[in-house]
Amino acid sequence: MKTQLPLFKTFVRELRMNYGVVSYTNCNKVSSSLDASNILRDVWGSDLSHREAFYILCLNRANKVIGYALISIGGISGTVADPKVIFSTALLANASSIILAHNHPSGNHEPSQADIALTKKAIQAGSLLDIQVLDHLIITPDGTYFSFADENLMS
Repeated sequence: MKTQLPLFKTFVRELRMNYGVVSYTNCNKVSSSLDASNILRDVWGSDLSHREAFYILCLNRANKVIGYALISIGGISGTVADPKVIFSTALLANASSIILAHNHPSGNHEPSQADIALTKKAIQAGSLLDIQVLDHLIITPDGTYFSFADENLMS
């Protein structure tokens, strides 16, 4: 007697996103790392010196911000940003490009080897998905930031 396989139902976990109108009075279009830094400082608020966190800015083809997402929150000295979470969020937002960003509560704006490796991995993943990674910013509580794009580290 032949046994029949049960019918399989499709079950896929899905991210939930809240869609709404995003309005930034300082800058609707990102034309420079300073523009992105200013927008991200508004997003972070006063939490820059408390714990390390990782955000992405999602942009359309005209480099206008269509949203942002908190990817991870860590401790005082680090956070883990999973490229799968970064790009699933970007895909749900219909982003044409993204800007990666995290803070260094210590005030040191120099990238670590882990920051450099994540940036390279994200650029490769974005290339496959046709979502350009425009920059990776490290933001500090004292008002300074490090831009991978400004330092020609986006290749």
